[in-house]
Amino acid sequence: MGLPHTSLPESIFAFFLCAAAVWFAGARLTYLADALADRYHLAKSIVGLLLLSVATSLPEVATTLTAAVQQARELVLNNLFGGIALQTAILALADYWAKGALTNYPRKANHALEAVLLVFLLSVALIITSLGETFVIWNVGLGSVLIAALYAGVIWLLRWYETESDWVPVDLPSLDALPFPAPADLARTSNTGVIWQTFGACLAILAFGVPLVLFAERIADQSGLGTGFIGVTLLASATSLPELTATFTAVRIGAYTMAISNIFGSNLIMLVLVFPADILFRGGPILQQTSQTVSLSLSFGIAVTAIFLIGLIVRRKPKIGQFGLDSVVVLITFLASLAAYYAAR
Repeated sequence: MGLPHTSLPESIFAFFLCAAAVWFAGARLTYLADALADRYHLAKSIVGLLLLSVATSLPEVATTLTAAVQQARELVLNNLFGGIALQTAILALADYWAKGALTNYPRKANHALEAVLLVFLLSVALIITSLGETFVIWNVGLGSVLIAALYAGVIWLLRWYETESDWVPVDLPSLDALPFPAPADLARTSNTGVIWQTFGACLAILAFGVPLVLFAERIADQSGLGTGFIGVTLLASATSLPELTATFTAVRIGAYTMAISNIFGSNLIMLVLVFPADILFRGGPILQQTSQTVSLSLSFGIAVTAIFLIGLIVRRKPKIGQFGLDSVVVLITFLASLAAYYAAR
């Protein structure tokens, strides 16, 4: 996608303009997804996993596939795997608006299962990058094919478990008196209108999300920051903006299970995108000869997911200020990951 020539101030202005549009579209999409779940009697965790996470990942999809076509292996992998810890930290930040620790709210064990399966896929990816993709067919590594096949199995298992789970929660927090209710106009909108608005919000996220990422790259270049540590950080933040607004909005309206599934679902999508990127990357298997940063990002992704898994299992957790203890540990781990990336640059 080509952009008109802009100066640095113009690029910054365009970046924030696109960011505002993505923020509004992501927030509106969350309200719409919550309304669809209520009207069609769908589990909000499944709506978050299959609708919200896919929609908010559209900028990552476009950016990843474009970078793969441009044969930018490190940009693809660092954007995908580096975004996993960042998006999990977004979930930890959203804990600020929860009434009690965010991970106390899920009524079923499917969120814990999501976390376990995400850790499993991250571990598989780490093993493949450590081995260096020893099996290759037509320049595509079998490792990326395996990740795609496992992702399909993960989605099937999660959908099956949603209806078959016999896990019984105890000590559930109350969801009464939420300070940020959904917009009143949704109650007057027909089901068809909600579906069309959902489609429009998805298009808006894609239409403004892709230029947002491109302007982030341009700012990194024009400011002299380059595509190194700071540039990649800016890029990862830009691609994660839809997840940020959708997750914050979901927590503010009390759709806690949708918020958790949105992040875990988005992280799973980050992994499966390796497969189409591997097909488009013609310099050999994309998971071959990866940098230390890629291994670090996978390892930190496992760490932050495991911390939230512990939080989902241990129901009674202390709070530190407005945050649950597990969210605080996730944020500390994320900051540690930035230090590790800087040291390994």
